[in-house]
Amino acid sequence: MAKKQHSENRLNTIIRLFWLSFVGMLIVVSIFFYGLANEWFGDMPSFEELENPETNLASEIFSSDGVVLGTFHIENRSNIHFHELPPDLINALLAIEDIRFTEHSGIDFKAIGRVAWGVITGNSKGGGSTLTQQLAKNLFPRDENLSVPQLVMRKFKEWITASRLERNYSKEEIMSMYLNTVPFGSQAFGIKSAALTFFGKTPGELSLEEAALMAGVVNAPTRFSPIRNPERALQRRNLVLMKMADYGFITKDDYENVSRIPIDMSNFGLLDHNSGAATYFREFLRSELKEWAANHQKSDGTPYDIYKDGLKIYTTINSRMQQYAEEAVREHLGDDLQPSFFRHWKDQANAPFVFPPEDMKEQVDLILNQAMRRSDRYRYLKKAGASADSIALSFRTPLRMRVFSWKGPVDTIMTPMDSIRYYKFYLQSSLMSVDVQTGQVRAYVGGIDYRYFKYDHATQARRQVGSTFKPFLYTLAMQEGEYTPCYKVPNISYSVQLWDGTFWEPKNSSDERIGEEVTLKWALANSNNWISAYLIKRFPPESVIQMARKMGVVSPIDPVPAIALGTPEITLGEMVGAMNTFSNKGVFIKPYFMTRIEDKNGNLIERFVPEQSEALDEVTAYKMIQLMKGVVESGTGVRLQSKYNMRNPIAGKTGTTQNQSDGWFMGLTPDLTTGVWTGAEDRAVHFRSIKLGQGANMALPIWALYMQKIYNDPVLNIRKDDFDKPVNDVSLDFNCVEYDRQQLNNNSNLQNDDDF
Repeated sequence: MAKKQHSENRLNTIIRLFWLSFVGMLIVVSIFFYGLANEWFGDMPSFEELENPETNLASEIFSSDGVVLGTFHIENRSNIHFHELPPDLINALLAIEDIRFTEHSGIDFKAIGRVAWGVITGNSKGGGSTLTQQLAKNLFPRDENLSVPQLVMRKFKEWITASRLERNYSKEEIMSMYLNTVPFGSQAFGIKSAALTFFGKTPGELSLEEAALMAGVVNAPTRFSPIRNPERALQRRNLVLMKMADYGFITKDDYENVSRIPIDMSNFGLLDHNSGAATYFREFLRSELKEWAANHQKSDGTPYDIYKDGLKIYTTINSRMQQYAEEAVREHLGDDLQPSFFRHWKDQANAPFVFPPEDMKEQVDLILNQAMRRSDRYRYLKKAGASADSIALSFRTPLRMRVFSWKGPVDTIMTPMDSIRYYKFYLQSSLMSVDVQTGQVRAYVGGIDYRYFKYDHATQARRQVGSTFKPFLYTLAMQEGEYTPCYKVPNISYSVQLWDGTFWEPKNSSDERIGEEVTLKWALANSNNWISAYLIKRFPPESVIQMARKMGVVSPIDPVPAIALGTPEITLGEMVGAMNTFSNKGVFIKPYFMTRIEDKNGNLIERFVPEQSEALDEVTAYKMIQLMKGVVESGTGVRLQSKYNMRNPIAGKTGTTQNQSDGWFMGLTPDLTTGVWTGAEDRAVHFRSIKLGQGANMALPIWALYMQKIYNDPVLNIRKDDFDKPVNDVSLDFNCVEYDRQQLNNNSNLQNDDDF
């Protein structure tokens, strides 16, 4: 009996010790987690941080028709709401990562037990982290190179953070936050950026197999990358599909059919600053926005950061028009003009430079050395402390490099100096197209390929404008009232006395109708220099410049008679804005590029409105439209009708500068004003014949291709109508036959009066 009593006492003691140990362990664990939560063992995310987790959100650039043109980012991350996520993606993620997501409160103890048993038995079957725990790790990343104790401590902290996240957010919010923060590889953070990077789609457009691939990638973005490891990615995707079938999200037949579909990466493209749509425009916008951000503060008083604050920037660019503009430049230069330029200079010494023989070597060396000093390679070596001799040697040392060509990048071996000369052969082009009534820029092309040619020829480059400047002179003549489009002037040489007593007397490029009386409409249509000299004698350069200023030209212009032929250097953007004044009935609207900026939550920060002013009266503007119609109907722009069969009302002006260094075409329709410039980076590089180097051959075809694409797109609804007439009927001024008859009658009546 005593022995039995002793056994019972011993058992009771063991039970008592067990419960004391258990309760003690619970107390210790509770104190431990209480201490963790109250930062006894290091910082924990605060309530405010949980409510407003800090992530580097990319600022998104939207076109006027709702297409994302690109982002400004450190991490290419954009947020998306739960309702924008496709069910297949959600189900795929649950199947492969956290099937009990809707049941647990941030920590899945069943999964933890499975992991522990796997460690004990050596038969591990997956991790124990829930989506909420992974979100905690994404929002509050671990430090690198943690020791084992530190890693264990960090894991416990993530448990607490996950529990707090579950208390603060709904399951739908946690799911969307997770998909917004997880890295997918290939510089894509979050599902919105990943879908666009891998498939060129929005998340809502993902197919079942694409959604399964995205869900599979998140576990190990590099290991399961469809770009780096396509076979492993396929196996992972099919595992996700199998899990979806096991859990009833799809049928077995769906699994069998979809798992046979190969991974299609044909639409893959890194969303960096060098690729995608409207690259030159995006870089122009970056400089504008950085200035804007520096002068606008958030609620905490700090300036906005376009790389981290997730701004939504709504631009005026139309994605379809932008695509057509880039295609038009590519088609004309890549398929026609550049091959013609190569043939033109084949087997020519010192190609492609044009200098007097005695200055050739000196001038070419100067250009190449200047280009060398502007290169990234030179700046890097200079900053690293390399000597002038070592830098020169590095530019003469052959290297493997990838260079631009219109048929795609070419891998080759050449010296950096040879690559500089190679690129000097390439012609550049820029295009800007604005909506007539609003001044909104619909298309913006600054060059032929931003990856290789960073200089923006749309708004940065000032180039001689040639005869496209003549409309400013003719506008002054029309507005003074003395002249009409049908006014006749003898087509003879005119000279203008200069301030030093010498005379300026321009030459004509054509012998057509010498000595005859010609109308101003004919003179402008044929870019006649003698008639421009006639007009500049009557309207001094200062007055012409003042007119150009009213129409938005801000570039410096010397008040000399030669401006009548287009010697001023002006940006394409300025010229497009000025020419749009004619289409917009005399009202100048400064071209603008953004409509509004919102914060990451969609709250309006700023709305933009255009600057506008009345530059000339409506009748004068209409007279100029009729004058410039003559350019297309029978003048230097006639190939729009003869070659491109464009018979709708179009006003235009070609421009060709000295030595054919610059080719221009300004084209006006009732809805769009579009300007095109084409030339090389260096003025010494050009065609040697006016036939090939004139604006009608270098720039006009791009305008024609662009507008043809636009007219053929019914979505854009761009009209082929005529320009609106002003309220006052001025039709007589443009019927030159009737005008001559009336002038004859007036002279006859005057003669009768004299007789009387």
